[in-house]
Amino acid sequence: MKTWRDHIVSNPSVMMGKPVIIGTRITVELILEKLAAGETVDELLEAHPRLTREAIQAALAFAAEALRADVVYPLRENPRR
Repeated sequence: MKTWRDHIVSNPSVMMGKPVIIGTRITVELILEKLAAGETVDELLEAHPRLTREAIQAALAFAAEALRADVVYPLRENPRR
């Protein structure tokens, strides 16, 4: 069974070390930003022919695991409250 590690790599000489899909310069960050902005998986695949559904799933799994780490993320309070 493949994991996100089979699809994502970080190399200081590629995209300043940001995690990317192996064999591309497509960052996990870009994938997450586009999905968060409402772009569909099919639209992502059309815009980036070297991307696969499995790689998109790997990006999501990577992000979930990264957020589970023992790190505190300072968030600004919502000004509407």
